[in-house]
Amino acid sequence: MSDLQKSKSELILNEQKTPDLEFLKFFDPTTMSIHLKENQKPLGKKGMPGNFELVELDTKTLARDYLEIITTQILSAIDDETLGNTEISKPGALVIQYRDYRIAITRPPFSELLEITIVHPIKQMDLEDYNLSEKLMSRLEQQAEGILISGAPGSGKSTLASGIANFFNRSGNIVKTFESPRDLQVDPGVTQYTRLDGSFENSADILLLVRPDYTIFDEVRRREDFRIFSDLRLTGVGMVGVVHANTPIDAIQRFIGKIELGIIPNVLDTVIYVKDGGISKVYDLELKVKVPSGMVEQDLARPVIEISDFETSRLEYEIYTFGEENIIIPVTGNGSQKTGIEHLAEEKILDRLYRFDPHPKIEFLSPGRIKVFVSKDSIPALIGKAGKTIQELEKSLRLHIDVEEHGEQQDLPSMALPYDFSESGTALIFEVDREYTGNVASFVVNDEFLFSSRVGKKGKIKILKRSTEGKRFSRFVDTSDNLEIFLKTH
Repeated sequence: MSDLQKSKSELILNEQKTPDLEFLKFFDPTTMSIHLKENQKPLGKKGMPGNFELVELDTKTLARDYLEIITTQILSAIDDETLGNTEISKPGALVIQYRDYRIAITRPPFSELLEITIVHPIKQMDLEDYNLSEKLMSRLEQQAEGILISGAPGSGKSTLASGIANFFNRSGNIVKTFESPRDLQVDPGVTQYTRLDGSFENSADILLLVRPDYTIFDEVRRREDFRIFSDLRLTGVGMVGVVHANTPIDAIQRFIGKIELGIIPNVLDTVIYVKDGGISKVYDLELKVKVPSGMVEQDLARPVIEISDFETSRLEYEIYTFGEENIIIPVTGNGSQKTGIEHLAEEKILDRLYRFDPHPKIEFLSPGRIKVFVSKDSIPALIGKAGKTIQELEKSLRLHIDVEEHGEQQDLPSMALPYDFSESGTALIFEVDREYTGNVASFVVNDEFLFSSRVGKKGKIKILKRSTEGKRFSRFVDTSDNLEIFLKTH
């Protein structure tokens, strides 16, 4: 070959051309999905997750021949495996992943007419785009290894799952996915697996051999899927599952009956609920042995799964076995306002607590549990020797009582009341103005609190000499002149 011939030779690369597909004309940057059905006008969902509308894309009715042309174009396009694959193929149904378009084609005998549904993600989001709290980010970085992403169809679950997968991958972890079809938008470093020989169980056998740090299980639906998810998590693989659920608690409930109840907190530690494309609720799960809320007797203690709001740590649900049934019980109400019954109960409980502390406070934790805040000096008297006093109080009130010290030292009431003092054979009688009937009065000697008592009818306060209050009065009061009575305001 001459030098001239050599100089004219050049390497011509076979450039890959993107097929010109008919269905692409129906998409614009706001189109989430298109719905093409024989003898119907083409429809499309436009907008964002949680805020979209179904609109007509054309005024012409679609003919079968036209839909067959679109189907043929799609099948030809995926001859190149770099562009797409057939994910599911059954009589009357075909699911294809072409680039980032998920295509479902149904025809008789499965559907009555030919229909093509094509879904396309309109935005890929990184985890940083969700404006997660520092607490939740720290959880994902350091601890969360059993994550469940839940939400209604079209709420943005898979978009968040893709963001978490990319976050783990960029943090230096080996990340795999289980998908059918494989439509998550993930970084090239994330390997996407589908059903091996028709089963995720076969896929799981291979997965354990490649030793991933995290696996994203998109669409946990079948009973087999829940078992595989649990088995992989218990082998030490970090798992992120995606499930359909209308409420956050429904997502957890879907695991009940499919795996043993006590194992659920070992499989799930963080439940994220997605709504309208954003994170609306996060739950934390913890297993404890305790008396369930609403029960008092200590012999009813059992393993209880506590489900708490992740951000506030407020207990919201408990799951436990009652008889032969697994039940989920809400333990907090909606809103911060007390019910009328709680107000009445609070008054009765405070009446019992004033004998120990002038300024007790009560927090209702659940229908059968309260937290009492008293001063540091009052705690020993309230607890009693070997806990006898608090146990008697719990038994009489039929409540479980947690005792804590006041966060701040309370001042004594400032409004002193004039009173008349007299005695009967069995009682001490203090009479104040009638207008204070029903209020609580605190008895103080030399700035030392003795006890509190409610003002009775006609302004009279009657203290039995044999009562704890009467004995304290006899022990600390030399004459009635040393005693001051203050109106307790609250």
